[in-house]
Amino acid sequence: MDPRLLEILVCPICKGPLDYRKPAMELVCRPCRLAYQVKDDIPIMLEDEARKLTADEAAG
Repeated sequence: MDPRLLEILVCPICKGPLDYRKPAMELVCRPCRLAYQVKDDIPIMLEDEARKLTADEAAG
């Protein structure tokens, strides 16, 4: 992912910062406990498409 894009992307729900987890190809919002998939370097920033994180995933 382009580092400049990561600087401006925020969670579509809470507008908070996102963590990029490169091995999983996901953008993670810890407060909302959601992970947004990145396909072909394009983040899928739709709440309906997001994966819910477990408590352990959200903490780590």
